[in-house]
Amino acid sequence: MALRRLPGLVAVLGAAVAATGLFRRPTGEPQQVVTPRGQSVQLAGDGLYRFDTVFTAAGNTGVDAVVLTLGVPLLLASWLHHLRGSSRGSLLLTGALGYMAYVSANQALGIAYNPLYLAYVALFSASLFGFVSALAATDRATLQAVADDAGMPHRTLSRFLLTSAAVTALVWLQPLVSALLRGTAPALLDVYTTPVTYSLDLAIVVPAAALAGVLVRRRDPFGYLVAAPLLVTIVMLLPTITLSTVLQAQAGITFTAAEVIGPIAGFTVLGGIGAWLLVRLLRAVPTAPACQEVAGHVQTPV
Repeated sequence: MALRRLPGLVAVLGAAVAATGLFRRPTGEPQQVVTPRGQSVQLAGDGLYRFDTVFTAAGNTGVDAVVLTLGVPLLLASWLHHLRGSSRGSLLLTGALGYMAYVSANQALGIAYNPLYLAYVALFSASLFGFVSALAATDRATLQAVADDAGMPHRTLSRFLLTSAAVTALVWLQPLVSALLRGTAPALLDVYTTPVTYSLDLAIVVPAAALAGVLVRRRDPFGYLVAAPLLVTIVMLLPTITLSTVLQAQAGITFTAAEVIGPIAGFTVLGGIGAWLLVRLLRAVPTAPACQEVAGHVQTPV
């Protein structure tokens, strides 16, 4: 019952939040402030993200654009296919809701307080409970069929998930451990109290990717279910990182060539492999529920 309504609510809230962020994007002069740690940083100064730093505000705008143009349409398309009884649509819906839960968690917990705060909280709640409902509603026989599919690149998927977990942990832990040893705050913490994305990735995404990688290697059906939202999120990171970098440069953030080429090239590779694996995963899902009798009988929709 929840999946007949929650995805629609998530789509409406997600589109409204993203459209507002784009419509009220910063356009004025940045405001120089000194943080409690004595750092001099620039706030966006106006727009919805006026109390976020210039760097973060531009990144938020990039996320808004990707959510509105890709995230919400993906959610709606997968939801409609799910309502029509498509097993592939159901698995993709799990991925889309997982992505929206990840994005809205960062918004509700990480963006400086603004008039959309309650909308962020509502979106996070709807996305999270929709995601949990989608996980619980996924047909286990369908997942078993994926695990048994000889054409599915099981080893490649397992290695990709394990590598993604290791790389994410390494990339996030390096600045955190370095700052801890120096007795300083991590770079780009600026006016914020804690690095929310680091917290979510290290506490949830990294363990989930590692668990999914191990389970897929063992052909455990649950591993493929966990892999779906991780793959969708990885694919969505490519346009997000690319667009955010462009917007940050336009806002006056200075990057070296390596700082631009490195992340974009890296996420192009990850996004490309992730997209290929997501397509292979969906193709491995039976077009009809796996529990149907097909030998000598007329199939009856479940």
